[in-house]
Amino acid sequence: MPFRFASLGSGSRGNATLVEAGETRILVDCGFAAREFVARCQRLAFDPDSLSAILVTHEHGDHMRGVGAVARRFGLPVWMSHGTWHAADFGAIAELELFAAHAGRFAIGDLAITPVAVPHDAREPTQFVFDHRDARLGLLTDLGSITPRVVAAFDGVDALLLECNHDPDLLATGPYPPSLQARVGGHYGHLNNGQAADFLRRIDHCRLRHLVAAHLSEKNNSPALARDALLAVSGELDGCLSLLIQDEASDWFAISP
Repeated sequence: MPFRFASLGSGSRGNATLVEAGETRILVDCGFAAREFVARCQRLAFDPDSLSAILVTHEHGDHMRGVGAVARRFGLPVWMSHGTWHAADFGAIAELELFAAHAGRFAIGDLAITPVAVPHDAREPTQFVFDHRDARLGLLTDLGSITPRVVAAFDGVDALLLECNHDPDLLATGPYPPSLQARVGGHYGHLNNGQAADFLRRIDHCRLRHLVAAHLSEKNNSPALARDALLAVSGELDGCLSLLIQDEASDWFAISP
């Protein structure tokens, strides 16, 4: 089985990402109700009974709303940080695996997984880098600023799902109240298009086969603005750039044959 990934939906109304390699299939987050999750899997011709585990980045509802129900329905172990587990009610989880955000790499089946602590307004939020053989996939959303640790962890990945949440001008003039604008645009909020572009400039992105812009705000961003910001880093990224949307699953992105 190739090393590949796909989004079941990305945005403030729900997030879920599938990662598979060898005999291992992992669901990263599930911000959808179990029925909606199954329906989105069907659009990808993906059998949720084949899942190996669920990984959770943090406790916000658009990332964990369906985790407990999906884990119970399909009998799945759930991995998350200690802080995430204590910050929300996931219901009964039959097989719970807790890790520390700074504890280092662990393995689930054929995937080696490195949790990366990120600045976000959650209890112990993590993002992840996946290694399979000689290829690396990074998932990086839900952080308000870039730290040296984040740069080091994602440097030289072969594929990257990267948050481009908002355009600062649209956020400032949009419908959000000042308190929410401050949260989203703050150091513990979400990356704007310019921050995402600056992050790309700070890492070695020469190996990228897929650059996937994620978690775009439907009210404070546009695909065109996100695309322009990322391509300003290098026009060569045009051939590998894709943008996710909230209401549809993506195609599969293959990292290795």
